[in-house]
Amino acid sequence: MGNQVPEMGKILRRRFLEIVIEIKLGEEMMTFAVSLLASLLLLSLAGEAAIGISQTQIPPVSMAGTPAAMVLPLFFSPLNTTRRSFPPLTSIYSHRRELQEKSSSVANAHMRLYDDLLTNGLMIGTPPQKFALIVDTGSTVTYVPCSSCEQCGNHQDPRFQPDMSSTYEPVRCRTDCTCDVDDKQCTYERQYAEMSSSSGVLGEDLVSFGIESDLEPQRAVFGCETSETGDLFNQHADGIMGLGRGQLSIMDQLVDKGVINDSFSLCYGGMDIGGGSMVLGGIPLPPDVVFARSDPVRSPYYNIDLKGIVVLGKKLDLSPSVFDGKHGTVLDSGTTFAYLPKEAFIAFRDAMMDKILLKQIPGPDPNYRDICFSGAGSDVSQLSKFFPEVDMLFGDGQKLKLSPENYLFRHSKVHGAYCLGVFQNGNDLTTLLGGIVARNTLVIYDRRNERIGFWKTNCSELWERLKFNGAPSPAPFASENSHTSEIPSPALSPSQAQNYSLPAQYRVGVITFDISLSVEYSDLEPHVKEFTELIANELEVDISQVHLMNFTSAGNGTLIKCAIFPSRSGFISNKAALGIISRLTEHRLQLPSNFGDYSLVEWNIEPSKRSWWQVHLLGFVIGVAVVMMISFLVVVVWYFWREKLGGGGAYRHVDAAFAEQELQPL
Repeated sequence: MGNQVPEMGKILRRRFLEIVIEIKLGEEMMTFAVSLLASLLLLSLAGEAAIGISQTQIPPVSMAGTPAAMVLPLFFSPLNTTRRSFPPLTSIYSHRRELQEKSSSVANAHMRLYDDLLTNGLMIGTPPQKFALIVDTGSTVTYVPCSSCEQCGNHQDPRFQPDMSSTYEPVRCRTDCTCDVDDKQCTYERQYAEMSSSSGVLGEDLVSFGIESDLEPQRAVFGCETSETGDLFNQHADGIMGLGRGQLSIMDQLVDKGVINDSFSLCYGGMDIGGGSMVLGGIPLPPDVVFARSDPVRSPYYNIDLKGIVVLGKKLDLSPSVFDGKHGTVLDSGTTFAYLPKEAFIAFRDAMMDKILLKQIPGPDPNYRDICFSGAGSDVSQLSKFFPEVDMLFGDGQKLKLSPENYLFRHSKVHGAYCLGVFQNGNDLTTLLGGIVARNTLVIYDRRNERIGFWKTNCSELWERLKFNGAPSPAPFASENSHTSEIPSPALSPSQAQNYSLPAQYRVGVITFDISLSVEYSDLEPHVKEFTELIANELEVDISQVHLMNFTSAGNGTLIKCAIFPSRSGFISNKAALGIISRLTEHRLQLPSNFGDYSLVEWNIEPSKRSWWQVHLLGFVIGVAVVMMISFLVVVVWYFWREKLGGGGAYRHVDAAFAEQELQPL
């Protein structure tokens, strides 16, 4: 036993070292596991920081080199199935300077129109109450339905509530107005040729010109409807914005206040490409504007001295006096087509039918004897190969060239067919020129100098070509789903849209677009699911990604707001987004005939706005799970490894009895 004591000391020292080694190895393994977890978390945070930096430094896309939100206004193709209203896509600007001033910072108001419908610009009261109004140069009063109206139809927005506006004041009865039955408040009444009417009381309140307006809200007198009949009762729009000559006209009121000069302009988009705008106040005049004299004494309407019409270089055999009957030749933005006196219409119709060699077909509406032709194809830019050029001659020898889109409208039931948008004005001797004549033409109503100017242009690019100093670019249609804080970028033509690209780091969150169909909503409603499936198929996305956000009746058609949301990945790839935009802007959607003709109004790309947790939650959870699994495996390996090192079994006390064992020689 004496010899065993030193040997036992060696064994104990060896065992002690083994235990120390096990403890240190275990500590190192645990330290390794903790370090690994910390490293993964730091890498995740570093990656997020890098992503945050890249998202901060890469501004939303701007077409003019200026950082701007990805809001891209596009092009409106008007429906040509109604004779009551022309569908331009326009905006409103107000300027305080004179017409000839070309460089100064001026206030402006910027709003859009659909089917000559002001949908989200003019607001009345405090707080503002929004209304959808038809812009009409033939009307002299602006009016909206009053909350007390018992004979008003169901329109787009809630009726105006005077009691809810802290700045509203009734126009008290006085000698120069017609008073109500109680002799307390001034009234108005308007009747229209289509046998509709509007009447009500006059009030005064703050009128705001939209969220993009630099022009401060102005107090103005307007009509609060108590009764409406005919088309005014049935229309989707809330009321009328009158731009005609008259004391109650919104133009006259702003001019009298000195906030704008006595001029305004309209520019309607083309047959397939909208855009367009309306400017309240002066603009820099292009050098090649064609002016015609407008005599305010001749008639209360905006008239021009039309002297003749030329078809394919040959002047119609008509006396200039034909165009000077009754009210003369009148421009009216509230009228869709052109209407000529009987003699002038017959001469124009015969000349056109003699020059057009296409097959004549029946019109889309059996209630009208439309003159239509098939076989011209769907490309508007090629219509001049099939239809003749027309010139309008003015009194001073100047002439305005009309392209085919200025006198044609699409056949709503036959692909590639077109109809004359010029009709006989019954037995009326007035020549009435509606919005069709002004397509892709800037019409300048220079009331101060008693003249009206015409400038052929691409109305989709109006703001860029006019070079407004300090004026914002046209913005897209705003709705409840829009982000009004986004900065608008310039409008794009189709060629610009085709060359459009996205930064590689840009993450597309949602694509929205407005599309108009030449079918009424009542006919479309049973086929909404089918339409959704068609959109998904044509844009090559899953049907779950397609959402129809809103439906709006527009004349005889329907305006649909669509959205393409991302799949489970959380964003739409740039390649897929550009593919979708390409199909939309190039009109490559193939829709069945029961949906009628379609046209793209505008589109909008919004960046992904998901939070850090929404974007990275899955990756974070996976990373934590991997770290926990590795840590668990490390602990298990360490445990079995320790058991292997302690293979002698449980440790015995030094005084415990155990069998004598022979030591192996060193």
